[in-house]
Amino acid sequence: MRYALLALCVAASVLGAASGANAEEKAKPKGTGKTAAAVDLAPGARSAILMDANTGTIIYEKNSHDKLPPASITKIMTMLLTVEALDEGRLQLTDKVRTSEYAASMGGSQIFLEPGEEMTVDEMLKGIAMASGNDASVAMAEKLAGSESAFVDQMNKKAEELGLKDTHFANCNGLPAENHYSSAHDIAVISKELLKHERIIKYTGAYQDYLRKDSAKPFWLVNTNKLVRFYTGADGLKTGYTSEAKFCLSATAARDGLRAVAVVLGEPNTKTRNSEVSGMFDYLFSQYKVHTIHKAGDAIGKVKIEKGVKTELPLTAKETYSVLLRKGITQEGIRHEVVLPKSIKAPVTAGQTVGKLVVYQGTNVLKEYELKADANVAKAGWWKLFKRSTGSLFKFD
Repeated sequence: MRYALLALCVAASVLGAASGANAEEKAKPKGTGKTAAAVDLAPGARSAILMDANTGTIIYEKNSHDKLPPASITKIMTMLLTVEALDEGRLQLTDKVRTSEYAASMGGSQIFLEPGEEMTVDEMLKGIAMASGNDASVAMAEKLAGSESAFVDQMNKKAEELGLKDTHFANCNGLPAENHYSSAHDIAVISKELLKHERIIKYTGAYQDYLRKDSAKPFWLVNTNKLVRFYTGADGLKTGYTSEAKFCLSATAARDGLRAVAVVLGEPNTKTRNSEVSGMFDYLFSQYKVHTIHKAGDAIGKVKIEKGVKTELPLTAKETYSVLLRKGITQEGIRHEVVLPKSIKAPVTAGQTVGKLVVYQGTNVLKEYELKADANVAKAGWWKLFKRSTGSLFKFD
């Protein structure tokens, strides 16, 4: 009898401890992060993240590395590869894109392309960004890579280049497919990269437009992202929905020198999705400010080149270098340091990392930026090196 009572007490103790542990786990805030809010900014989302687009600082995150179906948010990568091709001159906005039978067969959201129909790259981008056209996405993929599968290979290669660990693409439009997944964190990184190409805002930030405007069958485009109309400063980026993924959104807004990226996955409906993203934006804009270290184009310093046709290379800021600070926190003690090697051996390639800019507050590192070469510097020939080494004696170069 005593043993039975003892066993009963132990069992009750174990159950009580487990119950207490569960209660404690449920009481923890669902979203943490580097400077996370004390409250859950996206209680309805399966996964979420709030990021400052300029610095990459994460303000809030919740299950941000969970691998989930991204639905049409997939098209952010499709748009990124498209605008990269435009900026590199491999593609022009006026280029014609022909619709294949396969592209025209896509279901879901579409701009109802007919097999053989041609539209310009400019029109296709409108169809992808505003109407979430699955058919336009495939047509654009085929234009850029020859086939959708080849384009998907490029998407996954780009994901690898960006250091994404939670992403694998199986198509270019986000229709349900095996082994097609991403995370709120990775989508925020892709969104941040896309925003470096300013031309995309023309498409993602427009609320309405037309395709085939002068034809017998004009197609009225209304942006699936209603925040671009109803939230001040919102100008992108992409909505998504499937029955598996639920309601998703990667949104961006700019205000007072700040640009926010907010991603929510697995929201129950569009109302909750838009409300929670708006609240995330409100939090960032009300609680944070930007402190600029260098503006794009500012001279930063010089790096010495060993055995190059030039003996030194000036360095300029490739972008605005800044840090994010909580409002009310003094900017005193914020300093920066340019860290360069004593010299770099030629040849040097434009875009090559040659040093870094480190921003401190006191002794704490707030942010590091890579410094890259502005131009190529070829290796000098032996005669030039000979003249340089003897120049101090014979006064010639």
